[in-house]
Amino acid sequence: MDNKLEQLFYIALGGALSVKEKLENNSEEVKKWQSEAEANARAFLDELSQRGAQEKDQVKDLLREQIKEVINELGLVTRVDLEELKKDLKTK
Repeated sequence: MDNKLEQLFYIALGGALSVKEKLENNSEEVKKWQSEAEANARAFLDELSQRGAQEKDQVKDLLREQIKEVINELGLVTRVDLEELKKDLKTK
C-alpha cells in the first residue's frame, strides 16, 4: 500500500512539475509575442503619422492652388499687385 501511495505522490509531483514547465514556456512565448506586437504597433503608428504629415502638406498645397485660382477668376488684387502699384505711384 505504501508503494502505491508513493507512486501516486511521484505521479502527482511529476505532473505538477510538467505543468509548471509548460506554464513557464508559454509565459516566455506570450512575453515574446507581446513584445513583437508592441513593436509592430509602434511601427504602424509611426507610418500612419508620417503618411498623415505627407497628406497634410499635399492638402495644404492643393488648397493654396485652389485659392490662387479663385483669386485669379474673381480678378482680386494680390499683395504683389498692391506693392507694384505703390512703387508705380511713388515713382510718378
